[in-house]
Amino acid sequence: MTATFSFPTDRYILIGKVGKPHGLHGDVRLHLYSGQPENVLSYSHLVLVSTAGRLSSSLRVNTCRLQRKSAIVGFESIIDRNGAEQLAGMGVLLDKEDLPKGNEGELYWYQFDGLPVKTRAGTLLGRVEKIFSNGAQDILVVRDGSQEYLIPILDSIIVSRTDEEIIVDPPPGLLEINSGREGMIDP
Repeated sequence: MTATFSFPTDRYILIGKVGKPHGLHGDVRLHLYSGQPENVLSYSHLVLVSTAGRLSSSLRVNTCRLQRKSAIVGFESIIDRNGAEQLAGMGVLLDKEDLPKGNEGELYWYQFDGLPVKTRAGTLLGRVEKIFSNGAQDILVVRDGSQEYLIPILDSIIVSRTDEEIIVDPPPGLLEINSGREGMIDP
């Protein structure tokens, strides 16, 4: 994600970025951030956002097919290559209401943003700044001022998570490795 986009985060989530046009009939390549491009097959409408923060109207997805780690999408109102070229570089937004409902206790990554993270002993480590995948597992980036912790999202470490907080039980040494302050945190 090299470009940053300004949009109403209370309503939308950024799921990808529009790449180059594909063919002559208005299709575009979408580079999707989730690592699961097949998810876009279930979305009937998307909104695009420019780097200046201008939102498109809701665009109906007419066609969608997967190609490697991206999706080739045809929008109802984009009918030629010229129209598709104007979309290149825009962010792809999904209305949060269009997300499939998760099972009990499941949360989307965006629902972790800003949550306080505490150890089982009650020590506040900070708040979730972001999440990323390192290929093996997803990682919470927890920040408190200049202090940053990288905490793997594993059932053996995440004791509980709710809409209000995340409780962790890190193995010995995990917090100290990230902090550079060995022995100063009581997990």
